[in-house]
Amino acid sequence: MNEQAVTDKPKVKNAQKTYLRDDVPPMRELPWLGIQMMLTMFTATVLVAILTKFDIGTTLLTSGLGTIVALLVTKRRIPMYYGSSFSYIAVISTVMSLYDKSCFSAPYSQVPYCPDGVRLVQVGILGTAVLEIALGFLVMRVGKATLDKVLSPVVAGTICIVIAGSLFGSALNNASGTSISIPANQAWKCWLVAFITLAVILVLSTFIRKGFLAMIPILIGTVVGYLISIPLGLVSFSEVAAAPWLRIPNVTFPAFSDPRAWSAMASIAFIAIAILPEATAHLYQLSLYLDELADQVGHPKFEIEKLVGLNFAADGFSDIVAGFLGGTAGTSYGECNSLMAIIRNYSSAVIVAAGLIAIVLGFVGKLGVLVNTMPVAVQGGLGIYLFGVIAMQGIALLVSHKVNVFDPKVLGVGATILVLGIGGSLWLPSGMYPFHIPILFPYGIPAIVFSAIVGIALNLILPDALVPDVPQPSLK
Repeated sequence: MNEQAVTDKPKVKNAQKTYLRDDVPPMRELPWLGIQMMLTMFTATVLVAILTKFDIGTTLLTSGLGTIVALLVTKRRIPMYYGSSFSYIAVISTVMSLYDKSCFSAPYSQVPYCPDGVRLVQVGILGTAVLEIALGFLVMRVGKATLDKVLSPVVAGTICIVIAGSLFGSALNNASGTSISIPANQAWKCWLVAFITLAVILVLSTFIRKGFLAMIPILIGTVVGYLISIPLGLVSFSEVAAAPWLRIPNVTFPAFSDPRAWSAMASIAFIAIAILPEATAHLYQLSLYLDELADQVGHPKFEIEKLVGLNFAADGFSDIVAGFLGGTAGTSYGECNSLMAIIRNYSSAVIVAAGLIAIVLGFVGKLGVLVNTMPVAVQGGLGIYLFGVIAMQGIALLVSHKVNVFDPKVLGVGATILVLGIGGSLWLPSGMYPFHIPILFPYGIPAIVFSAIVGIALNLILPDALVPDVPQPSLK
């Protein structure tokens, strides 16, 4: 990357400094801009590792490395950061509970990392990567409209709601302390911390709309909840002092030889259908603001919204890094896109700097142990917000595509996905449907996957409404 001066752009009095995609900020600014970008993704990326019992250092390592690989794949045309995705938590938890139950069910403070389960999940993450890359090349060849016929907005949006709904119980179990079997007379401490964490996030995200603080309400909420937990006796620092400053991340390799791995692959890879609408929305968001800024400074528009297929492929190559080394499955980060819009900085060089910083943090031993001390109550408060946001994003997808919820086909497909997905996850044993398919699903089909399969099939089979635009009742 060559440093590109921005002084030749049209001057606007008191204008905020801006960097377009191909600009390289001065070296005195680049590290700080990279740290800010890294902080924006840090909490969510690490939280996924905590909830799924992946190694935090490895997750940071693969997040940074995967982001840099994705930038290379796109030739720096799509300046996005790739971090852990919440969409995979439910199905990964199902796989972990099924194949590494003794480790995954143990309290996090005692067993924060399950390497045997991670190795199986890695095969699934690689399956996701292959599917994303294949779909990326398919979209580049036939166009996104063809993909939308199979993965319609009602299917994608409702599956997002299902993924979130299957996690609601986990959020409340953590918020109440049930997940660590806290004594009943001490549960109030967990509820207090959880609701304070949630309240801080809501207040900051609602009332602060500008500046750096507007981009890190989750981080601040986590810190506040953590600090309040200390005097309540919910935090122990006994292992932090003994931890080394430098450590090698727990890199593991996929368990291809384990016959259970193919079931894990089939289950996890299917979640890619929920990632595609999210990745597309992030790309459109980034393109809109980047082109608006380019127009303001007299630069030709970049029009990266046309790179939908390439964006899918980049996401897949990022997941290949995670799958081979033992990091969590990821996706592009909308919060990082929002940060770029606020500070008017879309420099790919800053994304690279953030990735390099994340890689370095992966080797800081005390950081991982300190994060491991996070109380489940704080995780519960975060879960109430973040898992709910996933559901709301599914609703937003339906609204943004103007899905007609009075259409009998839409009602039938959406209702079936919701009940089979959420109901199956919460009430079926291990969240599995008892339909055994050799090799792929020998122990049954995970509820989220089964609801997605049925939803896609119904969407293809059921005819469109005879009257496309059903009159909607007035709310006045």
